[in-house]
Amino acid sequence: MTKRFLEQHHVNFIEHNIDEQPEFVDALKQEGFKATPVVKLPNGSAFTGFRPDMLKQLA
Repeated sequence: MTKRFLEQHHVNFIEHNIDEQPEFVDALKQEGFKATPVVKLPNGSAFTGFRPDMLKQLA
């Protein structure tokens, strides 16, 4: 749902699919994330899950 929201609102993003790029799993774990999706914002903050309230800031 997060990816669909970003696409529908024409927000540019870089996707790292952990099924296809498992090297990103360790990096996310080191940053303290335990769930996906992880969305990293331009201001340096990040969140997990589908968060329309946060995503609207990007749209």
